[in-house]
Parts: sequence; structure tokens; C-alpha cells
Amino acid sequence: MRQLTLILRTLLCAALIPSMLVSRSAAESAEKTIAGLLERAVPADGPGLAVLVRSEGGINLELTRGFRDLRSHTKIDAATNFRLASCTKQFTAMAIMLLVHDGKLRYDEHLTDIFPEFPAYGREIAVYQLLNHTSGLPDYEDLMDKAGKSQPWTVTHQITDGEVLKLLEAEKRGKFAPGKHWAYSNSGYVVLGSIVAKVSGQSFPEFLHQRIFAVPEMNNTVAYVKGRNEVPNRAYGHSVENGTIVETDQSATSATLGDGGVYSNLDDLAKWDQALSRHTLLSEPEMRAALIPVVTPEGAPHWDSGPGDEDPVGGRPVWYGFGWFLDPYRGHRRMWHYGETMGFRSSIQRFTNDNLSVIVLTNRSDVDAIGLSMKISELFLK
Repeated sequence: MRQLTLILRTLLCAALIPSMLVSRSAAESAEKTIAGLLERAVPADGPGLAVLVRSEGGINLELTRGFRDLRSHTKIDAATNFRLASCTKQFTAMAIMLLVHDGKLRYDEHLTDIFPEFPAYGREIAVYQLLNHTSGLPDYEDLMDKAGKSQPWTVTHQITDGEVLKLLEAEKRGKFAPGKHWAYSNSGYVVLGSIVAKVSGQSFPEFLHQRIFAVPEMNNTVAYVKGRNEVPNRAYGHSVENGTIVETDQSATSATLGDGGVYSNLDDLAKWDQALSRHTLLSEPEMRAALIPVVTPEGAPHWDSGPGDEDPVGGRPVWYGFGWFLDPYRGHRRMWHYGETMGFRSSIQRFTNDNLSVIVLTNRSDVDAIGLSMKISELFLK
């Protein structure tokens, strides 16, 4: 019996070796192709980018190119922290979902239940509508323009979440009746960040650190507030102006938190991706609420949604849930987001049925992070 067992084990190992070699060879080939894509995307002597390809099946590629900034010429690595911009929204949404899990908040609570001073149009805006961009809140950047000379926000005097809330409270009505249409709203996610602070009794950065980042040991990820915390291994944003790369790291709106204030890196985002896959923070049934695409009466899809798969909830959906775009890609189910702000671009693509995640972070505004992430994804999707 012992001899038979030994023979069977030997045969099994012999059968596995070719597939392992093919897999390793395929991974090496993909890594070489990705390196070529990065070389074409950015020069080695300027601001650059970082790429993660991760699969629960064993793929784990980290590739970097370029510098964190043009002053120190420190090379970008897997620990370099980039501003995530709107990829922050997945963390804001998770914070709200954790408060619902705790029993401190409900998705159907209205804005005036949480902020009684909010004007009458907030009575019809529910938390879930802030999460899926159907609240109809005015765009705070438009309101900044309206405020004009009375409140001149600048790079050195940036607008805060509290000031955004005051601008919204000064309005008499929203852009449309809540739930009637879909419109991507940074205002909604700034307000969600303020809700996290109000309901939890902690600052938004403190809540994120304690309840989200610390759990999978994302030790270098921060919601940045100038003068209160620091960004370790920080990359600074850059843009091309008149054919020259210049540092453009901050704008008048760079201090808001819930819509785009998180900095993170490949090492920590790999841990975040694993926490999502393994339901470390919320159970699978609790997470399901984030993964149902919203449907509006008009049913008009977001600009990036294709014909995709059949809608599981009826109607023609806008492919957005809570902090994630949800439109499928060539038959592959995915949850994804992009980020775009002064000097930074980011893209996080998670193909949930394929156990594949691709992340692109860059500290220059002339890189198509979404396009690059999709080219990389196609190397692994069957």
C-alpha cells in the first residue's frame, strides 16, 4: 500500500509540473509585456507609476517605473503612496456600511435625520442615494464658483468637508428629485465622509484607520489632512505644461476627504483586495448591498457602461453600486473605479469571477490609467 501511495504521489507531481511550468512561463511572459507597456507609458527619468496584478490563484506581480518627485529623484516602489482621488470612494462606502453593520445608521435615513439644520430639500435624500449617486445634490465645485470673491479658495486655502456642507446648506434645492436620475456626485461622497464623522464620533481619518485600514494591516494608508498627519513614502503629482513636466500636487479642492482624500500603495492595496475577496470586514450578504447596480426611472446608463450582461434587478441600470462601478467587461463580471485629480490618475479593476485584480497608480496626469489597466487585464482574462 505504501508503494502504491508513493507511485500515485509521483504520478500526480509529474502531472502537475507541466501546468506549473506553463503557468510560470505565462506569468513571466505577461510580466515582460507589462514592463513594455510601462516603458511606453512613461519615461524612466520622470514621474511614473506603479502596477499590481493579483489573483487568489497565485499571480502577484508588482511593477514600478519613474520617480516619486523630481526633487529627491526617489524611485517609485511598492510602498510609494499615491493620492487615490475617487478610488477613495470605495473606502467611504465601506465606512458607511460598517456603521450600518454596527446598527448606528440605516441606508434609508435621510440627510435631515443626521444634519437637522440641512434645508428642506435634504428631507428626501437618503443615505443609499448618496452612495449610488442618485441624490441630486448640487456639485460643490459649481457652488465654489458661485461663492466667488466672497470665499476665494486656493491651493493654500483649500475647501474642507465642513465648508462643502455649508455651501450645500445654503442652497434651496438639488439638481433633480432624489432617485429620479443618476449623476456622479463628489458632493455626495464629501457628505458621506461628514456622516461618518457625525455618527461615529470620530474624525473621518480616524474611523478609516481604526475600522478599515488597521484590520488588514494597511499600515501606510492614510486619509490625509495637512498639519494633522503625514503621508509616508509620498508621491507628488505632476502635469505637462507647455511641453514640460511640472509638480501640480494640490488644488483648491484637494483637502476634501470622502470623495478623494486617501493615499495608498501597492502593498496595502493588495491587502485591501484580499480583505474584499475574503470578506474580512463585512460578510458576503452584507457586502451584497454594495454590488447591486442602481436603477433609475429613466434607466440611462453611465457613459462607460456597455451593453454588458442582463440586468439582474430589472430595467436598464446605471452600473454603479456603493463606491464601485459595476458594468461587466466582455462578459466578465467586475467592480472597478478610477481616480482623477491634480497630478494623479488611478484605476482599480476587480474581475470577481476570474479572481483577478489589476491596479494602476500614477503621479502624472498624462497617463491613461483606465486604458492601461484594461490592456493589462486582457493579458489574463480568458
